[in-house]
Amino acid sequence: MQVGQHVHSIAWEANAVPANFLVVDDHPLFLEALRLSLNSAFPNSNVTEASSITEARKAIDEFGSFDLVLLDLSMPGTSGFDGLLEMRTIYPKLPVVICSALEDPRIIHEALSYGASGFISKSVRRAELAAAIEEVMSGNVYLPAGYTPPAASAGTPSDLAQRLASLTPQQLRVLMMLRQGMLNKQIAYELNVGETTVKAHVSEILRKLNVASRTQAVIEVSKIDFDTIVSDADRRD
Repeated sequence: MQVGQHVHSIAWEANAVPANFLVVDDHPLFLEALRLSLNSAFPNSNVTEASSITEARKAIDEFGSFDLVLLDLSMPGTSGFDGLLEMRTIYPKLPVVICSALEDPRIIHEALSYGASGFISKSVRRAELAAAIEEVMSGNVYLPAGYTPPAASAGTPSDLAQRLASLTPQQLRVLMMLRQGMLNKQIAYELNVGETTVKAHVSEILRKLNVASRTQAVIEVSKIDFDTIVSDADRRD
């Protein structure tokens, strides 16, 4: 186990008030294992489950803030780091830990760059999983044993991550819709706003990402995908 620097100040003690966890994953077996680990490590904890980012947002809006979100990267309705990026943009003070079967160092590094408070492999045993969650609840960053940042991208978060972080939640939604190939009229319908409002959002997106066109904006955001990384890992296996 490697524990990084303290990046979130989570005032937590083992005997403090009960912890509230939000688990975002669409795999029933892992949900059950994670629930058992959480109940074992934090006997008085409350565990809320969501099978998509949409359900996660509804849970947060309904139940209020959680102490920790445990998020899977690979879920229906999300691509690459979209889910993590959406959670960090809309709820910047809510700690999010990635729980994923994708263990490539490049994916771990990028997840941390986009604001994750840690990365837990789904392959760890229950005791390790509980220990990892305890580390994060203590305010530390948890990383898989033996993790080494990729040489080509080690260091501070990328400039792209910083530019994306400057987008408002609504601008981020518009950007993700642009990436899906939606027209201004379609975006306006989905967001229940006027086309003029959408055009204003697009202009701000282009300015903040420092690009000249919608196409360039889509190309920029495509850089956060890990599809190629996953394909490379599969070939190595």
